[in-house]
Amino acid sequence: MDHVAVLALFDRDMREGAQPDGPGARVERVGGVVRQVAAEHGWNGVVWSDLDDSSADKAIAEQIAYYTGLGREFEWKLYGHDLPFDLGQRLRAAGFTAEPEETLMIAEVADLTLDVEPPEGIRFLPVTDRAGVDLVADVHEKAFGTDSSRLRHQLLARLDDPDSVVAVVALAGDEPVSAARMELVPGTRFAGLWGGGTVESWRGRGIYRALVAHRARAAVERGYRYLQVDALATSRPILERLGFEPLTITQPHVYQP
Repeated sequence: MDHVAVLALFDRDMREGAQPDGPGARVERVGGVVRQVAAEHGWNGVVWSDLDDSSADKAIAEQIAYYTGLGREFEWKLYGHDLPFDLGQRLRAAGFTAEPEETLMIAEVADLTLDVEPPEGIRFLPVTDRAGVDLVADVHEKAFGTDSSRLRHQLLARLDDPDSVVAVVALAGDEPVSAARMELVPGTRFAGLWGGGTVESWRGRGIYRALVAHRARAAVERGYRYLQVDALATSRPILERLGFEPLTITQPHVYQP
């Protein structure tokens, strides 16, 4: 993989050319910033910026003022190659809180091994209704220890649009033990893998690996060329064995008005 070329394509398709990620959201391009504005339960934040030493602080202040005026918490999704090089330091100085770093990993779907099946005793359930969304949200809370109300709201809002999201729950009998989703942006070449989480007592059995392969097959069926993951340190070794390559670091910076 040509890392430089693919990263430039990712920036162009998924960041500079970002599309709203759900009903009621809108993408705005203001100066050197591309941002999404959504309702309270949606994702609000900056997805791309084209700044330099002379424009960065002004742009940061403008975004803080804008989202604060809306009463919205928002995220500035910072990537390792974003300019200026001290943009993260500038964000933190302006009052943003840095969350843990993740690795942007990308794979060309044609290069992946997709014949990975769930481990014995595990079956995958496609999420097509409110009951399925509840299962995903419950697994998310158990796996990550975080509130899932925003995820629940977003999935419910997109149930009627199978071209925008594919969600799946792994069941051991009737017990939900893992869940994941794939977000799709029609007209781009990238499908994003998100939310892959397994409850602690079921980790290390190959469920996450099988969920990646399951979603990759769905991406192939829909004609996507690349899969993208923002990987935590725990997921990166599994993804590397599957054929994903690290391209850069991404780190959310969150501002609470």
